[in-house]
Amino acid sequence: MNTVPGSLVHLSRGFRRPQGVGAIIWGLTAAVALGACTVGPDYKRPSYPVPSSFRGGESTPTAEPSVGDLAWSSFFQDPTLQDLIRIALRESYDIRVAATRILDARAQVTISRSFQFPEVNHRAEAIYNRIEGERNVIQPKEDFAPRAGLDLSFELDFWGRFRRATEASRADLLASEEFRRFVISTLVTDVATAYLQLRSFDGELEVATRTLAARQDSLGLVRRREQGGVAGMIDVRQAQILVAQAAETVVDTQRLIEQTENTIAVLLGRNPDAIPRGRALGQQITLPAVPAGVPSALLERRSDVRQAEARLAAATARIGVAKSDFFPRVFLSGIAAGGSLMVDGRWVGPQALFSVGPSVSLPLFNMGRTKAGVDSAEARTEEALAQYRQTIVQAFREVADALVEHRKRREFRVQQEALVVAAADAARLADIRYKGGVSSYLEVLDSERQFFDAELGLVRSNRDELVAVVRLYRALGGGWQDDREASTQGQREARREP
Repeated sequence: MNTVPGSLVHLSRGFRRPQGVGAIIWGLTAAVALGACTVGPDYKRPSYPVPSSFRGGESTPTAEPSVGDLAWSSFFQDPTLQDLIRIALRESYDIRVAATRILDARAQVTISRSFQFPEVNHRAEAIYNRIEGERNVIQPKEDFAPRAGLDLSFELDFWGRFRRATEASRADLLASEEFRRFVISTLVTDVATAYLQLRSFDGELEVATRTLAARQDSLGLVRRREQGGVAGMIDVRQAQILVAQAAETVVDTQRLIEQTENTIAVLLGRNPDAIPRGRALGQQITLPAVPAGVPSALLERRSDVRQAEARLAAATARIGVAKSDFFPRVFLSGIAAGGSLMVDGRWVGPQALFSVGPSVSLPLFNMGRTKAGVDSAEARTEEALAQYRQTIVQAFREVADALVEHRKRREFRVQQEALVVAAADAARLADIRYKGGVSSYLEVLDSERQFFDAELGLVRSNRDELVAVVRLYRALGGGWQDDREASTQGQREARREP
């Protein structure tokens, strides 16, 4: 004889449609399911007053694609620099950290989405009971009930709790992907900036070394003049001052070169080491123009703006998760199992068990915890909205700063070139006047110092102009694109209305 507990439905005759109260329960469940909805606000991109043009840029922007749409491999044209950037993107620990955040966010999406589906677990048990002493007449002395089956648990997502949670997790995933792009952009421009600094120091070392050799020759000439009675010892000392100034510049520049190499090596994820050289400083970036593009496109191109927007979308979705706590939670649970029963040494069975039914949990009183949860979610959304708008303001400010820096650095470099020409001619004339006995060596000392400083200043002004271009490129949202992504972005930009 097969016996089962009264709460279980015997399966030997198959599953039958619930009757009476069961039918009412199933009808209510079906009705609620048909009326299911998703509570909470749907995310919409907030409006923002985008300026018609960048300050410091063209007053009427054209539809020409922005320099920020270029892939970094097209923007930086030195093959050696390109190789260094590829190594950094492959080996940098910052990129690895960003990649692990993406893996974590993807896993969180799977976790959040899993709650939308039933959970089935396997369970097996073999409980043995033995009673010593007095017992009831119908109570067996010992029994043994091995059983194995499946447990079902499922919370019906009537109010969109789990759908909103999945939506938030997907937005977090998007934010982590944008964070990785931001890290890539920062790393690419940091490597390029450090490399331009290195090539600038190489140029300064070349100027200082050449000047040191020329001043050592001049010192020898002055000593011979002093020995011949044509010049005094003061001229020798002044010539020695010029030599010492050039020599200390050589030593200090060599220090800066080695420290900059160490900086680049760390960006590459390596121990400090020497860095290979490529093109000269003036051949690093040879773009005919650096157009800024349409201001509205900046919101799509800058990864930090898109990351802030993704965080805002995630916070908005979590309002729905919090609001769902106001509504009933409906659970569906059940069990399907099979086993046998041994009573006082006699086996009864086999048995097949099946139990299923809904349950409802309705919040009545929790000291305002649910309302506080909604208030907290709304406050975090307001915070994310303020951060999103602040990121946009900062983005436009960085572009404006980069535009004026690039323009003024270029103007400064032009003036520095004129200064070098004038200082070189002044040094030449001072040397002629000194050799002709018209002026003292003090005039040569002063003109040589001015010419040396002007040459070093020209190298630095060339570097500063290039660094300004790199900063503009980064401010416009460039640096994270590879060739394929840049092509897609460029096509999207070309279709955008000015």
